[in-house]
Amino acid sequence: MRMKARTPTYGLMAEFENPTDVVAAARRVHEEGYRRIDAFSPYPIEELSEAIGVHSTKLPVIVLIGGIIGLVAGYLMQYYTHVWDYPLNVGGKPFHSWPQFIPITFETTVLGAALAAVFGMLALNGLPEPYHPVFNAPNFALASRDRFFLLVEARDPKFDREQTAAFLRSLGPREVTDVEH
Repeated sequence: MRMKARTPTYGLMAEFENPTDVVAAARRVHEEGYRRIDAFSPYPIEELSEAIGVHSTKLPVIVLIGGIIGLVAGYLMQYYTHVWDYPLNVGGKPFHSWPQFIPITFETTVLGAALAAVFGMLALNGLPEPYHPVFNAPNFALASRDRFFLLVEARDPKFDREQTAAFLRSLGPREVTDVEH
């Protein structure tokens, strides 16, 4: 007789019916010392991000760097074109007349910042992600409709399957389920 290998646990997920309960539970989980936690809801809840300990992002720095690269690239492109590659004397103006470079430099700055924002956001969010273990949770499809979920990952240093499950049940969820890899 062949035995089926046990699938390793990705974590434990608690399901809540309203945002107030999931925010309170997230605060308690964070206060208890868990750090590898995540929350899922049908709409953004600012308090939930604060409760699970998400405070900062690198996106503003990425956008700034993208804008600076766009600014420098736009200016140097115009400088090369008008001064080195194809200099034209138009109305006696100097070849390097920086005021005429401002509009295109501004536009390339905006373009660089916008592209950095889009691709930086995708990279920081780990997108595209066609599969994630939480999709295996039985009721997770409700996260896009009317349920709120709190996940404690198994790789958290404080994670102990039995103790963590008991702790999550003490927070008053509808259900606590295993999330398999």
